[in-house]
Amino acid sequence: MEHGVARVWTAGVVIIGDEILSGRTQDRNVAQIGRWLNVQGIRLAEVRVVPDVEKRIIGALDALRNAFDYCFTTGGIGPTHDDITVDAVAKALGVEVVIHPQARAILERYYEGRGGLNEGRLRMARVPRGAELIENRMSGAPGIRIGNLFLMAGVPHITAGMLDALTGTLEGGRPLVSRTIGGFVPESEVAELLLAAEKANDGVAIGSYPFFREGKVGSNFVIRSEDQALAEQVASELAEALAAAGFETVAGGV
Repeated sequence: MEHGVARVWTAGVVIIGDEILSGRTQDRNVAQIGRWLNVQGIRLAEVRVVPDVEKRIIGALDALRNAFDYCFTTGGIGPTHDDITVDAVAKALGVEVVIHPQARAILERYYEGRGGLNEGRLRMARVPRGAELIENRMSGAPGIRIGNLFLMAGVPHITAGMLDALTGTLEGGRPLVSRTIGGFVPESEVAELLLAAEKANDGVAIGSYPFFREGKVGSNFVIRSEDQALAEQVASELAEALAAAGFETVAGGV
């Protein structure tokens, strides 16, 4: 605690890849990283999507690694010429790129029965000097950890494995819990009520998510807090206040 306020740990994510920006590939990593971070007691505070351009990668890295406790990247650590994340990170940190001996040994074992370790595959053993490895049980090539930076694969199931290897290793606070209520409630008609409920409860955030269904407009309201009992209390009070205003809601949302 600092001056009576709980420490909030934060993270940023840089999604790297032309294929994400072009729409050829749909990103699934933001959602899984966000969920994983919350379990670690860390808030995902900002996400940037950048092309395979070194200057753009460095700009995003510098912004997020300096703004937040942790910065994660996905994409651009594979075996091809356009996988330039390692080079961009090294340049951002002012260190050289080296072959990590443990990463080389891992790749040699992995590719022993798969055609051997060629020049392209050896690229996946390159790290910024001083980096540690993040275990990858899926495909051999490890992720990379240096300072508050975590470089992970772009392929979602491989990213998931790397997150699993990192579970419990990062310092964080209490995870957020959430409670949802929803109904055919136009958010524009209850905006002041929502704001009043949030202001009256320190440590609570209320998100409003409108929808259009069955020819009617409605909203789901998500109450988030580190305190489960408080989240449940505010959800109950908000449902009562909405009912008094003439709007019925259901727990769990619509």
